[in-house]
Amino acid sequence: MPLFLNEDQTMLRDTARDFVADSAPVSHMRKLRDDNDQTGFSRDLWKQFADMGFTGILIDEAQGGLGLGHVEAGVVLEEIGRNLSPSPFLQTAVAAVEAMKGTPHADRWFPGILAGETVAALAIDEGAKHRSSVAMKAERAGNGFKLTGAKQFVHHGHVADVVIVAARTAGSADDQDGVTLFAVPKDAAGMTAKAERLTDASLAARIEFDGVEVDADAVIGEVDAGRTPLDRLLRAGRAAAAAEMLGVGAGAMDMTVNYLKERKQFGVLIGSFQALQHRASHLYSEMEVARAAVLKAQQLLDAGDEKADAAVSVAKAMTGLATMLSVQEGIQMHGGIGMTDEYDIGFYMKRQRVLAELFGDANFHADRLARAAGY
Repeated sequence: MPLFLNEDQTMLRDTARDFVADSAPVSHMRKLRDDNDQTGFSRDLWKQFADMGFTGILIDEAQGGLGLGHVEAGVVLEEIGRNLSPSPFLQTAVAAVEAMKGTPHADRWFPGILAGETVAALAIDEGAKHRSSVAMKAERAGNGFKLTGAKQFVHHGHVADVVIVAARTAGSADDQDGVTLFAVPKDAAGMTAKAERLTDASLAARIEFDGVEVDADAVIGEVDAGRTPLDRLLRAGRAAAAAEMLGVGAGAMDMTVNYLKERKQFGVLIGSFQALQHRASHLYSEMEVARAAVLKAQQLLDAGDEKADAAVSVAKAMTGLATMLSVQEGIQMHGGIGMTDEYDIGFYMKRQRVLAELFGDANFHADRLARAAGY
């Protein structure tokens, strides 16, 4: 498969680029932060995403969606990243949709997602770093289950209509089997969420489950076999995070290159200094390699290829490293003013830090690939 967008995907990219740049530029994120907004995103903007058809990209046409793939979803995510737009798109329209596809939950929740009225949250992580282990308990109670434990860093968890929860129904925390995935509605008794503002001004919640009772139909997939939908969710989420991070890196790079063309020192443009030209060229090369890795992972996901899982880890790791270089070079080439709040470049560094940790950082995925190769 060629590592470039086809004509239809290019048209979608152009549409998404214009829409996000006009409706949700960096100034939009800055205003939400300055106003101490407690939702974390604009619900009106979320409905506009739905009106554009973006929330239905991964939903089958038979259910009212566009029936497209991860390449197309990634096109939208890159523009979200480029503009640092606060949005539940990744968690809701990508990861949650992939988890619920082909289950009765799709009939319940997809119409709201298509309308821009439903927001989903992913209660996966339990500690300070992403791990593959699941310790939170789900014990059988009558015809359903009782959930007890806590989840960390649940983006949009305090305002979500449905929370997708990974819990253990058998075995110990590190066992691959014995995990079950649940779709828990927001009004479930015993579930409390406390939102905290992250370094990039986004909001993520710590959710406590104090004997939360759910019916058996809350299960996504099969009891004790939740790794299957969870793996689908994580593959989609990691590819999506890589795509959004790619946009963050590209936005920071463009901003930095433009600054090099405008800023004068010693009476000349600093972009004329060969040392800075070399650094900018190196940055561009690294970003293009990351872009190829992301697109390859998306294509393999869409093809249902067995190599997709490894490709997604490669993309997440490489994009994390490339975008880290982009934001660091951006700060350094801007000089002292790059550290001030008045300049947007600092926001790109903060957003990169958050996305790099989401669903596993570069070290997590490098280790994952090494273990898969027998090292």
